[in-house]
Amino acid sequence: MKDDPRSHPFRDSHQDVEAADRIPDTAQTRAPAYRLAFTDEDFMCREELRPVRLQLELLKPQMIMDERGIESTIVMFGGARIPEPEKRDQARTETLADLSKYYEEARQFARQMTAISMESYGRENVIVTGGGPGVMEAGNRGAHEAGGQSIGLNIVLPHEQAPNEYVTPDLCFNFHYFGIRKMHFLMRAKAICIFPGGFGTMDEMFESLTLIQTGRMKKVPFLLFGRHFWEKVINWEALAEAGTISADDLELFQYVETADEAVKIIAEWPEDC
Repeated sequence: MKDDPRSHPFRDSHQDVEAADRIPDTAQTRAPAYRLAFTDEDFMCREELRPVRLQLELLKPQMIMDERGIESTIVMFGGARIPEPEKRDQARTETLADLSKYYEEARQFARQMTAISMESYGRENVIVTGGGPGVMEAGNRGAHEAGGQSIGLNIVLPHEQAPNEYVTPDLCFNFHYFGIRKMHFLMRAKAICIFPGGFGTMDEMFESLTLIQTGRMKKVPFLLFGRHFWEKVINWEALAEAGTISADDLELFQYVETADEAVKIIAEWPEDC
């Protein structure tokens, strides 16, 4: 949001940016040293400016979501490679084709949660995904179909990736730092829903579980869609038996299979838990 110049006695920064664009073209004004620091891309991308860039990546989405009045979110993590059921024949493996049912469950879940969100004028229970394809697309798509808004937290990757078309444009963010992106996933989280996925999904899942396990984050509904998938790829009981986690840690999450189950658990979750 642009500052109101009437609120302080100094010139507005936008005014000086415009004035700087109108200066005479001389050897001095062409020199990099003469550029305004905050408009100098070469300067802003220097190694020494990393702390400033970290702060900016934290602030920009925070300020925009505050301005939109977003108070709480429903986090959806899941695989980018899981296809929608209509395209299951294009899946790379038979397992991915079978997992396409969770695309539809993610879509239905987001649609139902967004309908609930709209009761608070889109301030609470706003769907947030990584903004990409697969389960992420399903989440943003369900919110869009319900007529509400949803958030996409994209990140710049070596291979080209564009946000999915269902993210609310004004709530579509792009990140350089994974760490700051993860903070924004969880800062407003009222529930965390994990669908089948790969390294990225597991990274986000374990980091979130660790924050709750260590008391660094309030306990919220932590729902794993697809018991068969998760028990096959992770031997949770072996971790407890080995003593690397406690038996009580297995109660930090619950398995669900359908959108209806997940919505019910979230709706019935005690506020003081």
